[in-house]
Amino acid sequence: RSTGMYAPPKSGAAGGTNAPEPADATVLFDSVTDGLKHLYRQKIKPVEELYKFGEFYQPLLSDHDFDAKPMVLLLGQYSTGKTSFIRYLLGRDFPGQHIGPEPTTDRFIAVMHGNEEKVTPGNALAVSSSMPFRGLEMFGNGFLTKFQGSQLPSSLLEYITIIDTPGVLSGEKQRISRGYSMVGVAEWFAARADMILLLFDAHKLDISDEFKQVIEVLRGHDDKVRVVLNKADQVNAQQLMRVYGALMWSLGKVFKSPEVCRVYIGSFWNQPFRHTENEKLFEAEMKDLMRDLRDIPRNAAVRKVNELVKRTRLSRVHAHIIGHLKKEMPAMFGKDKKQAALLQNIEDVFLKVHRANHLPVGDFPDVAKFRASLSAHDISKFPKFNKELVEAMDLVLSRDIPKLMEQFPHEGHYKTGVAERVQAALPPPPSVPALTGPVGTGDMYENVPAPTAATTPQLQQLMHSAAAAQPPPPAIMPPVPQASTAPQLPGPDAAAAAAMGALSMGAAAPPPPPPSASAAAAAANPFDAPPAVPSRPAWAISAEEKAKYDEVFATLSPNGGKVSGPVVRPVLERSNLPIDTLRRVWELSDVDKDGQLDSDEFALAMHLVRSQVAGKPLPATLPPDLVPPSKRGAGFGSAGVAELE
Repeated sequence: RSTGMYAPPKSGAAGGTNAPEPADATVLFDSVTDGLKHLYRQKIKPVEELYKFGEFYQPLLSDHDFDAKPMVLLLGQYSTGKTSFIRYLLGRDFPGQHIGPEPTTDRFIAVMHGNEEKVTPGNALAVSSSMPFRGLEMFGNGFLTKFQGSQLPSSLLEYITIIDTPGVLSGEKQRISRGYSMVGVAEWFAARADMILLLFDAHKLDISDEFKQVIEVLRGHDDKVRVVLNKADQVNAQQLMRVYGALMWSLGKVFKSPEVCRVYIGSFWNQPFRHTENEKLFEAEMKDLMRDLRDIPRNAAVRKVNELVKRTRLSRVHAHIIGHLKKEMPAMFGKDKKQAALLQNIEDVFLKVHRANHLPVGDFPDVAKFRASLSAHDISKFPKFNKELVEAMDLVLSRDIPKLMEQFPHEGHYKTGVAERVQAALPPPPSVPALTGPVGTGDMYENVPAPTAATTPQLQQLMHSAAAAQPPPPAIMPPVPQASTAPQLPGPDAAAAAAMGALSMGAAAPPPPPPSASAAAAAANPFDAPPAVPSRPAWAISAEEKAKYDEVFATLSPNGGKVSGPVVRPVLERSNLPIDTLRRVWELSDVDKDGQLDSDEFALAMHLVRSQVAGKPLPATLPPDLVPPSKRGAGFGSAGVAELE
């Protein structure tokens, strides 16, 4: 196994040795994890220790943080079905579970695999050298007494760990102190989780102040967040439409982003659906969520690389900020006054560091949090800026991690059966016997038959009511025969005749008369000018450009041939264009308005960004030569995108 391990080149060496190709994905993942541990210990941790990174952000990492299984974090207000969701996944009860309509889970529970059922107290978990929870000691006994580990034999838990959380409080309850910071603990778990599920009840869509604070600390982890609208079978089709709209409205006020999180609709417990008119939709949505959970172990190594890169970028910025503050401090007198002035104008400090070192604005920490953490330290006691250590850490981003990433195979290249075993451990939807067959495109309406009168009477009634509320189109009156001499019927007889005429208009129209001989001859005239064919201009994106953009697109792990907004956002933000400009780029690129980009739309987005960086203005509407060929309908013409809508 050690022969497949990647060892980064030593400082000053011309290059490292090429690692042999692994025999399977298990060796690959192990060697990547070992490489990450080596890079962190040798080049990143020394900088974090020197400038007290752990006291400002997250505790320092240990080897067990890298070796930990993928983690799924569940968050939501009380009685949204978090514990029932875990029970649904496992297919059985787990030690320490409590299910009820009121706040019943009063603690954080790490549901893990074990050879036998047992419950481990939080203090024992925090000091265990084989568990990835040592960082939780920073929250003290107030939290550790409300934290426990639940171990049980489960095939699913062999690959992932699930974190159950107490219901986020609302109303008067949220003003009662828990004894620890719910927001702080949620932030700690979010930084280490591979997927974060926000659960909402169809009857409980309000977002309390505490829940809003919890959601806000998830910024920076947008690619991990999924929303689950649970207990959706408790409402009928019409109510579900209103509930879904209200949920998206509530989320839009909290998630300050043009993109919307993926929302799964279903009922995750082992009971039959109460309202069955949306049964096919629920099954399709639940299957999609199971696929996402199935892919977590396969993407675990990539996630570790991604998290370490984010941490390294923050650590680099932190070192530059502390070094600048140290340089601004006087050598002898007036230290307290100078530190107070620096704290007061910390925004100016960030701006100076950004301009002097050309660091991305998105890598800087939150101003208020940094000021609060810095106020507890004496700036004069920090060491000076160590250029050699920071440059060695920069090599991690520019050389070592890209070298390590070369070991990652293309998705599906190695077949280890892990995804299949995880899928077998996950439960199927209530009326689906097994998750078999080819993996779908990710469309939540995939394989859902068209609604019929037999399956969706409520939907038909809703459509009938909507149609009745619309003004009727102008009636096309048939020509009145010239030879008719029928008298007008007065009074009720006239009303009856009018009603019969209206009913006859709704009947099937008679077939049109056959064309006359002259019309047929005109239609067959071979010398007539051919009908005008709308022009189809060549795509403005050349084949060479498209090939480059396709390479970038393939690295984003597209699902069903598409990538979501949170995945694309970091790529577009590298241009350092304003958010308003990037929002407009997204609107122009998402031609089919499905909230995702396929390879053609992604190429269009990259082309627009490069044009904007080069100084070219964005068009008000997409011109015809920029519309991807795959998005051009049969009636495409010179009007561009307007004809597609």
